[in-house]
Amino acid sequence: MTIVSPPPAGATLAPDVVIVGGGLVGGTLACALADSGLSTVVVEAGTLATMLDDRFDGRASAISLTSRRLLDAIGLWPGMAADATPMRHIRVTEGASPLYLHYDHRDVGDEPFGHMVENRHYRRALYARIRELEAVTFLAPARAASVERTDAGVEVLLEGGGLVRARLAVGAEGRTSRLREEAGIRVSGWSYRQVGIVCTVEHERPHGFVAHERFLPAGPFAILPLTGNRSSIVWTERAERAPAIMALDDAGFINEVALRFGDFLGTLTIVGPRWSYPLSLQFAEKAVAPRLALVGDAIHAMHPIAGQGLNMGLRDVAALSEVLAEARRLGLDLGAADVLARYQRWRRFDNTLMLALTDGLNRLFEIDATPVRLARDLGLAAVNAMPPVKRFFMRHAMGMVGELPRLMRGT
Repeated sequence: MTIVSPPPAGATLAPDVVIVGGGLVGGTLACALADSGLSTVVVEAGTLATMLDDRFDGRASAISLTSRRLLDAIGLWPGMAADATPMRHIRVTEGASPLYLHYDHRDVGDEPFGHMVENRHYRRALYARIRELEAVTFLAPARAASVERTDAGVEVLLEGGGLVRARLAVGAEGRTSRLREEAGIRVSGWSYRQVGIVCTVEHERPHGFVAHERFLPAGPFAILPLTGNRSSIVWTERAERAPAIMALDDAGFINEVALRFGDFLGTLTIVGPRWSYPLSLQFAEKAVAPRLALVGDAIHAMHPIAGQGLNMGLRDVAALSEVLAEARRLGLDLGAADVLARYQRWRRFDNTLMLALTDGLNRLFEIDATPVRLARDLGLAAVNAMPPVKRFFMRHAMGMVGELPRLMRGT
């Protein structure tokens, strides 16, 4: 790879694809396209030093089985495998109810449901892999002064000079995608009036590779296994209460965590900083426009209730890279409308279904009426007692439901 920082004024680059946004999804797409023989230029506004700093992003991501297969196929997984923790069990409960839903990976095969990977380790593996790929040119920090899409192709004029000419542009800049806005693609969505609080805790006893999802009145409280005796906490709290919780000192904060966590793993200690993020749902009416494809949060941003946000972005990556690889094999224009239409059709149903599922779950568990709580508890217990239904949900958690791209099939 060529890392250019800043890009030289007056230079012209001519890759197959230009990707605007070099985060987890955009960077992974560059690796996947390189694996297919396509060259890319990635335009990233941040600096590598900032993005690799431990304080940049304290989140950890659930990497489903099929997402892990994708990362393995394109050479990314070996760089993060040592820092990944398998999820062998998933336990879903509501408050203090004795009823529960428990998934055991052995009921559907030998492989775990997925792995937990801290985003900092994913980024390090990603940029290390990109450095090995001659087909990727990574411009950082760099910004697009303008993006012109015509019948002939795409021209990205960089701030400070420099030009990138390609057949296709990909918007991977997240929720506030400028390329999506300039293409006139409308966005719908709403705020959940909730905040996600994220931190890492250390506990006395081992977690046993169990991921816990607890539904509390304010929202879900997830306990997700990390390496060692550590767990990632993804705590959904009402927006009006979150600032006071974040303002607590470490002793007060860990007390609040312990009230929700319980004592089943012994004494808890906060490890590292804590972060908070407003939660909302957002979806774009289209995933493509002339000479443009969107991936990741630029198309869909969802509640973390099922831990599927990054996985859906990686499914976008796998689908788009397969569509473009097939177009290259057939000698087609990568930015042609019919090529992009195939990507749009492939991802539309899957993305819509997951957005509806996460939104519906969050709304269902927000209702605090006693009859509804009882119905939810009985529903969890009923699914737990029906192996065929439970196996379907377990396969869904692994990402094995739907039309899978080649890179996610493990074949």
